[in-house]
Amino acid sequence: MASILVVDDDRNICRVLKELLEKAGFRVLTAYDGETGFDLLQRHDLDALLTDLRMPKKSGMELLVLSRTLKPSIPVILMTAYGDIQTAVAAMKKGAYDFITKPVNEEELLNIVEKAVSEREMDRELVSDYFETEAPSLPQVIGKTPAIQQLLQTVRKVAPTDSTVLITGETGVGKELIARAIHFASPRKEHPFVKVNCFAIPEALLESELFGYEKGAFTGAMTNKPGRFELAHKGTILLDEIGEVPLHLQAKLLTVIQDKSFERLGGVKTIKVDTRILAATNVNLLDAVRSGKFRADLFYRLNVVSLHVPPLRERRDDLPFLIDYFLKKYASKYGKPCKGPSPEAMDALLRYDWPGNIRELENVIERMVVLSDEETLSFESLPPEMKGLEPKPIPSAPDMKSRIDGISRASEKQMIQEALARTKQNRTRAAKLLGISRRTIQKKIREYGLQIPWPGPSGIR
Repeated sequence: MASILVVDDDRNICRVLKELLEKAGFRVLTAYDGETGFDLLQRHDLDALLTDLRMPKKSGMELLVLSRTLKPSIPVILMTAYGDIQTAVAAMKKGAYDFITKPVNEEELLNIVEKAVSEREMDRELVSDYFETEAPSLPQVIGKTPAIQQLLQTVRKVAPTDSTVLITGETGVGKELIARAIHFASPRKEHPFVKVNCFAIPEALLESELFGYEKGAFTGAMTNKPGRFELAHKGTILLDEIGEVPLHLQAKLLTVIQDKSFERLGGVKTIKVDTRILAATNVNLLDAVRSGKFRADLFYRLNVVSLHVPPLRERRDDLPFLIDYFLKKYASKYGKPCKGPSPEAMDALLRYDWPGNIRELENVIERMVVLSDEETLSFESLPPEMKGLEPKPIPSAPDMKSRIDGISRASEKQMIQEALARTKQNRTRAAKLLGISRRTIQKKIREYGLQIPWPGPSGIR
């Protein structure tokens, strides 16, 4: 059960919010001033903090700063009767998850809290778990595969610019962290980084979430509320799962990218913003363009620079390092003497395809540590879906050479795919990029069974 801390000097509001959140299935702690709230924040493992802005002893803004310093992974939602865009921007700049004005709309509040808790669960300790800091502004993925190193090299190049970036990759590979790396290595790092999960927000609420609304725009709109684009002014906005945006909103997004302006829902005043736009998706947007589900003009506006975060199955050389990292983490957490998987268990871990990527790997290692009573993690402690991978004998030296050759072939295939993608499937340019002849790349394309798409009727490859 997720735990929420509610801090407000109005005891009646605390009582009402406590009842509302408990009815929704949350465990709720309450405090009537910022100092007591800070004490509870330190002593409890929380999933979200919901706090009033103006309070005695410590204000909500002070509590936000302290929370971001001590427990940065906890989403902080601010409430105030004195809401304006300046306060909202200041709160987002200091790291607030969201901002809501009083009187609180119960449905809106529940939606925000549920999103915050859900995202915290998915991204729990993600930065410290999957990235090690090379410099304060640029995270580095654990791993040395060519694809990961090339990804980071591109991040360093695009970060100082204002180019729009499209980040692609499967669920669980770390697309949001790449976006954060770009932002915090850019000149905009002192301004807000605002994330919008376009899939998690109901379609009926997405427009108001992105662009804000004016008082009276719809039932329950009791005050003006700035949208995420306004809150990201001078900073960066990440449109996560951009492929889920409905067509009627894609036109409005295109206007924002082109003109840096929009109108709030129910408003007539044009609002200008200076916001860098990053987008992320786990679907093939070109396929969506061909099927009519995504606008071609919006795709081209977003795809100025494309970054692909590879799935775990394409960076198998990094698996031993990641397994060792998570093993040490959970052995320490649970006080277990675990030192490593058995040869049979390690073989299964290395051969599994990891459809859930790094997030799934972490969960599996945690499970194995919890179920283990010995120093060695056994094959039996693997989850059922992995036990179907029958363990193989420990390979002999020739077998090891075959395995290494297989890894080398996988890396070669991946490099050819990346070169073709970067040159828009132009074999001559891809061969030049790789330093090989056109004949060689044609031979490799046939050898690996790579499919080179033909241009569609609109000329889109």
